Amino acid sequence: MSAEAAVSTFIILGAFVALLAALKVLKSKGVAFTPRVFAALGMGIVLGIGIQLGAGRGAEAATVALDWMSIVGQGYIGLLKMLVMPLVFVAIVGAFTRTEDTLNLGRIGAIVLAVLMGTVAISALVGWASVAFTGLAGASFTSGSVDAAKMDVLQGRQEQVANLTLPQEILSFIPTNIFADLAGTRSTSTIAVVIFSAIVGIAYLKLRDKDSGQASFFKQLIDSLYGIVMRIVSMVLGLAPYGVMALIAHVMATSDYNAILDLGKFVLVSYAAIAFMFAVHCLILLANRTSPLMYLKKAFPVLSFAFVARTSAGALPLNIETQTRALGVDSATANFSGSFGLSIGQNGCAGIYPAMLATIIAPTVGIDVFSPTFIIGLIAVVVISSFGVAGVGGGATFASLIVLGTMGLPIEIVGLLASVEPLIDMGRTALNVSDSMVAGVTASNAVGKLDRETFNDPEARVSSSAQAEL
Repeated sequence: MSAEAAVSTFIILGAFVALLAALKVLKSKGVAFTPRVFAALGMGIVLGIGIQLGAGRGAEAATVALDWMSIVGQGYIGLLKMLVMPLVFVAIVGAFTRTEDTLNLGRIGAIVLAVLMGTVAISALVGWASVAFTGLAGASFTSGSVDAAKMDVLQGRQEQVANLTLPQEILSFIPTNIFADLAGTRSTSTIAVVIFSAIVGIAYLKLRDKDSGQASFFKQLIDSLYGIVMRIVSMVLGLAPYGVMALIAHVMATSDYNAILDLGKFVLVSYAAIAFMFAVHCLILLANRTSPLMYLKKAFPVLSFAFVARTSAGALPLNIETQTRALGVDSATANFSGSFGLSIGQNGCAGIYPAMLATIIAPTVGIDVFSPTFIIGLIAVVVISSFGVAGVGGGATFASLIVLGTMGLPIEIVGLLASVEPLIDMGRTALNVSDSMVAGVTASNAVGKLDRETFNDPEARVSSSAQAEL
């Protein structure tokens, strides 16, 4: 590294450390969690733009500095991902051990799935309409070429799903090796752990009817594990403002603004579709006689984290905390909806994006995008393929390859849009997380468990559990 680059690196890291210290001071002065997240977002945006303008995108100084800064940003995501599988397991099993009304569990699961699948069908229709009525179908950028390296990667990923029939896809959800799935070795590991946890919960209910002593011991064990995991969650969530600042700074410092301008219409249309689906979520909340404005205020910390981190899985701990502590959703429902939402019915990654890509590329192979056969087929394929999409970065690419391959459409468009895909993925991930929380509110309300006093209390926020000592 040259002397000039070394000086620039130290300046960037010095500014980063100073901003971390500023966030620490805000906490020591008793500033609430949500304002600190807002402050972290602002600081990260300014720092990221400053890095790109001062050092240059891809410059040696910027690359080295961002590598060091990733200890905070990616380290935070790593800690959250560490919690996902243990949290999914104890949350779902705990939902069985902590409820006496077992009939409600079936209703909760059915309603959560109905909301997730219903909204992903709507999101597919929105994705189609956003392209069909804005002139993006068959857009000129579809004639571009994808470099060989990207194409090889895409073809490799498509081969993983090319010969996978629907029955085989369903079979892939079965946890044949639960220890491997707890380690997250497969793209369907999360849904496999969900299924295994539900099986353990049902086994507990059967054991409770035959041997209350053993069942009581198991319940105490799960309660203790749940308490430990949630305590770790609180400790990790206390780091959220620092992680958010580092993550958004990285995004702003590495974004290719020229590519964004070149594909600006696609980016704008994508966010318009995402905004429309947020409006649909608000309508669902209104149907539950709850305030969308209050929901958005309380959900901001988890939605903003999902936005900058681009991981539904990493947002799971904050998702469940927000539902139970801020939105008044009962624990069983929050755990079900948060866990199911990781790999089922993701509105952004498995709904809007694949539908948009299919509609854009369809005219290039002679398909009329206004044909009822195409529209109905697209929605059906999107809904079916939305099962098992991993709640991590790259899930939308995986879902798109499944949809495009199933419908016999070229996959090159996935590579052509790769330069702006991360920017759009931020909004998609926030939408995915919102959908799981709206499903939780809906199911909790349907079974009469929604605490409306908590939902309507402006002081009931997730911040109360996120003040862990660092």
